[in-house]
Amino acid sequence: MNTRLRIAVQKKGRLAEDSFALLKKCGLKFSTRGDGLLARVKNLPVDLLLVRDDDIPSFVASGASDLGLVGENVYAEETLGAAEPDVQITRRLGFSRCRLCLAAPEGGDIQNPEDLAGKTIATSYPAILNDYLSRQRIRANTVEMKGAVELAPHIGIAEAICDLVSSGATLEANGLVPFATILESEAVLIQSSRALSAQKQAVLERLLRRIDGVLRSSGSKYIMMNAPRSAIAAITEILPGADAPTIIPLGTDEDLVAVQAVCTENVFWETLEDLQANGARAILVLPIEKMMG
Repeated sequence: MNTRLRIAVQKKGRLAEDSFALLKKCGLKFSTRGDGLLARVKNLPVDLLLVRDDDIPSFVASGASDLGLVGENVYAEETLGAAEPDVQITRRLGFSRCRLCLAAPEGGDIQNPEDLAGKTIATSYPAILNDYLSRQRIRANTVEMKGAVELAPHIGIAEAICDLVSSGATLEANGLVPFATILESEAVLIQSSRALSAQKQAVLERLLRRIDGVLRSSGSKYIMMNAPRSAIAAITEILPGADAPTIIPLGTDEDLVAVQAVCTENVFWETLEDLQANGARAILVLPIEKMMG
C-alpha cells in the first residue's frame, strides 16, 4: 500500500510558483525538473504530481491524488452542479487572488448584467457563468473558448465575455470594461472526501499545521519598542491584532520597559507614529517567517 501522501500541483504558471513557495515555506524539500510529472519530497513521505490545473479536481476526486493545490475558479468550474462533490476545500490559501468578471466593450450597450439578455457571452468557465445567469434569471447564450477570450467581441463571436481579471490590464488593452464580478477566487487546498490511511492522515495533519503556521505568519509582524511603564495601556490599544504584549524591565530605570508583541494585522507608518506619540521609542518591526501554536 502506498503510504506517501500525494498532492497534485499545477505544473507551470503563477499559481504553480506560489504553490511551490508555500510548500517550501512548510519545510518540504524537493526539486522540479523539465517535463517531469512527479517530484518526491525528500524529508517527508509526500509526492507532488505536476499536472494541468483543470485536471487537479478530477485527480483528487478519482483518488489519483489525496490533495490538490488549485485556483478556486477551477475547483468551482469542475465541481459545480455535483450533488455531493467528491472533493472539498480544506484550506483557503490567500494567494493567486483574481476575479471572474463579466466585461463588454467600453461605451457599448452592455453596462450591467440585465443588458446581457439575448446576447452571447464568451467564456472559459461555462458552468460558473450558466449558474450565475440562471440565478439572476438572465436568458443569454454562452460560447466556450479555451483561450484569448478577450478577443471574442472583436472577432464577432460574442458581445460580452466572462473571464478572469487580476490587474485589468488585458481588458483595458482590448477596449473592454468589467461591469460585474461573479466569483472572487484564490488558491485553495482541496482534499478527497474518501478517508485516508492512518499513515497518510498523520502526514496530512502535520502538513496542515505547517500550512496554518505559514498563513498566520504571512501577515504578521513582531514589534519591539521601549516605552514608559505608564504608557503600556495606551500602547496595547494601538497595537493591531496583538494579544497582551510581553513587558520586560530595562536596567535600573523602573519606569522604562521593553514592549514586545506579535501583531496579526498590518503595521502601518501611522501605527508607528501613534506609538511614538504615546511615548514609545526605538521601535522595530520585524517579519515573522514561521508561527505555530
